Amino acid sequence: MGKGILEHFAELEDPRESGGRRHLLGDILALALCAVICGAEEWSAIEEFARAKERWFRSFLKLAHGIPSEDTFARVFSALDPEGFERCFAAWIAALAGSSKGKLIAIDGKTLRRSVDRANGKAAIHMVSAWVCANGLCFGQVATDAKSNEIKAIPKLLKLLELAGATVTIDAMGCQRDIARQIADQGGDYVLALKDNQATLCEEVQLFLDEQIAAPRKEFTLHAHQDVDGGHGRVEIRRAWVTPNVDWFADREQWKGLRSFAAVECERTANGETTTERRYFISSLDGSDAQAIAHAVRNHWRIENSLHWVLDVSFNEDQSRIRKGHGAENVSRLRRMALNLVKQETTNKRGIKTKRRRAGWDEQYLCQILRI
Repeated sequence: MGKGILEHFAELEDPRESGGRRHLLGDILALALCAVICGAEEWSAIEEFARAKERWFRSFLKLAHGIPSEDTFARVFSALDPEGFERCFAAWIAALAGSSKGKLIAIDGKTLRRSVDRANGKAAIHMVSAWVCANGLCFGQVATDAKSNEIKAIPKLLKLLELAGATVTIDAMGCQRDIARQIADQGGDYVLALKDNQATLCEEVQLFLDEQIAAPRKEFTLHAHQDVDGGHGRVEIRRAWVTPNVDWFADREQWKGLRSFAAVECERTANGETTTERRYFISSLDGSDAQAIAHAVRNHWRIENSLHWVLDVSFNEDQSRIRKGHGAENVSRLRRMALNLVKQETTNKRGIKTKRRRAGWDEQYLCQILRI
């Protein structure tokens, strides 16, 4: 794999005692990553893939003691420090795709359903990821032991990102004063969804905006934007209303950078039935640009289709039974590395599953994905 990927993981600490190492950590990482790209989902499959491709791997890896066993893969990834692995991941993705600076960053969580380890009293792991919409790539992730702990994970994830000039979108779980302050302190803007976890704020913003939308008053400013989309018998009308009038909100000083309130409504008609949903947001973006906030809100949900759905459907992540130690979290990071690499390879216009399958068949194409 030469330079490139492995050089960004050279400083990753090997968790094994020096006297018991038969296989280089870099070789283990390279073998596992290639196997995951090509469809391996468990330790035994990673070993089998590596053995099947041993001659090819020897062209750029040392493999002084041959191919590691599935137990070695499991032992190393279970012990590997996830925070150190994530720091290396962040350095690698910055080199691969550039900085997150100035971009739209969606932050959202996903539970690894089968990572629960009842025998050892461990809850399922919840991964919080940062998705950069312009690149369509995962720029970082942090694990928690429950969805409710996203509040603790998000600040750690934000520290790994370059937020200068960027806009961060987070669902209602991340609508916290400290998170808004951290984004502002790192030079970014935010669009934070409102819900019951900020019940008073949500109620006040909802009441204010609903009144202005229904019967605008001259002393307040309200900007609007609308998009219409349709196809296959479905029509969606998305409306956004944004106001820069935040001075009336008594606690505005507690939300650093607060400059606007927004309501975004989606009216969807399919099979003769129409449903309407209106959601509310606070933001540090300019309150005169309804289109910018509408764009940020719409793109936030792409993380569900472009990352979470792909990991489940193309990488079968929800069915993975890897759960010992840090194994589930670290292999989840391998999947995101694999997804980033596959998405960056654009000569093949097929879907993710087909590209991964071809990589397993065609070593030259796998080299294209690995950029070697």
